[in-house]
Amino acid sequence: MKQTTVKKEFRLTGLGLHTGRTVTVAVRPAPADFGIAFRRTDRFNILTQPALSTNVTETARGTTIGSGRHSIATIEHLMSALHGCQIDNALIELDGGEVPILDGSARPWLLQLARVGSCELDADRKPFRFAEPVHFEYKPTGSVFDITPAETFSVECTIDFPDSVIGRQTAHMDDLSQYAAGIAPCRTFVFLHEILPLLHLNLIKGGSLDNALVFVNRELSSRQMRRLERTFHKDPSQFRVHDGVLNTTDPYYPNEPARHKLLDFVGDIRLVGCPLEGHFSIYKPGHKANAAFGKYLMEHIKNA
Repeated sequence: MKQTTVKKEFRLTGLGLHTGRTVTVAVRPAPADFGIAFRRTDRFNILTQPALSTNVTETARGTTIGSGRHSIATIEHLMSALHGCQIDNALIELDGGEVPILDGSARPWLLQLARVGSCELDADRKPFRFAEPVHFEYKPTGSVFDITPAETFSVECTIDFPDSVIGRQTAHMDDLSQYAAGIAPCRTFVFLHEILPLLHLNLIKGGSLDNALVFVNRELSSRQMRRLERTFHKDPSQFRVHDGVLNTTDPYYPNEPARHKLLDFVGDIRLVGCPLEGHFSIYKPGHKANAAFGKYLMEHIKNA
């Protein structure tokens, strides 16, 4: 297969999940062997940041590349959509420090990519096919990653929240043809009791009940509920809980959290820098573990 890029530029505007600021993103065509790279247009000295695991600098509730005034946060959903559409080359420019959260999934990006389409470039795609099994553990989070040789990219993702309403869930993607319908629409999630600490850390300023599934795992005090009322601009009496979910919409799938973690992984693993062919069995993935695994794979590919 030939390398690809987007046929023409498109733009999306929205709020950053953590900053709460309005940001416009432009996804532009790029030449063969360019890869995927980001750059901020709101800085005097514009630096191009290649979308690589080795450039990941922060993984708190999202994947950030670059550092300081040139950092770009929450790139995983856009990266996931690019990977899902098998886009090899693209330049992504934004006038702020965080990719918009939109509806909390990769679907808005996927719809735009489908609208503008892709085109082949005059260069062969260079996927890496694993010739032997790979095993990697990230002990700080108990995450485990296994790869078995295969001719396509497939993922089996298991998450495990034993003391919560989520519990243990598994999601599958047999190949990228299943990404658009079964993975891209799945939204990010958070536990209700985590929201106040995240706000205290100056995060999720752009969060709402429209871009996340909120799971209720413990009862909150009336004072905490008042804080949530101010955050979401809702009367607490308007909150409802159904099957452990606090939201204005129902989950799309019973295992939507596992599907979203798979979505995140599809984006984070693309930071290895090339398409991968193999079956990935992942247990308790997260941005920090995904970044460590990506750096390990980059070294593995380099020495193969």
